[in-house]
Amino acid sequence: MNSFEPHITVATVVEQDGRLLFVREHQDGELVLNQPAGHVEFGEDLMQAAYRETLEETAWQVEVTDLLGWYIFQPFKGAGVYYRACFVARPLKHDPRQKLDRGIEEAVWLTPQELSALQAEHRSPLVARCVSDYLSGRRLPLDSIYQHPWPLQQG
Repeated sequence: MNSFEPHITVATVVEQDGRLLFVREHQDGELVLNQPAGHVEFGEDLMQAAYRETLEETAWQVEVTDLLGWYIFQPFKGAGVYYRACFVARPLKHDPRQKLDRGIEEAVWLTPQELSALQAEHRSPLVARCVSDYLSGRRLPLDSIYQHPWPLQQG
């Protein structure tokens, strides 16, 4: 039996005035578009990770309001498998002085039509799928996720 190490990631769909928040980031020497997203860190719950990644990549503080869904993606046979928990969040406050994460070129607000016209730049098919699910009205309650409390660290 083959085992593998899954990649647990989070992403957020953030809307303001009919535009959605994305990042232009470097991947394999190219600029690509993605939702604010990244890996969950040890000791972090999924919603904390979504908040942190959005803040680090866009300089926007957000309120995570809903779970959009779980998305599983393998870029090619033999590649790692990514398990993405995508959340819906509303923007609260932007800090234009905050430096963005390494690899992030800029945060951009795009209409769904603008995003669609840039499909060749999407980091993965999950970018469009998450937007499609969001626009269809999909929302799952946050309490559909249960995380048992992390044990206290022993000193």
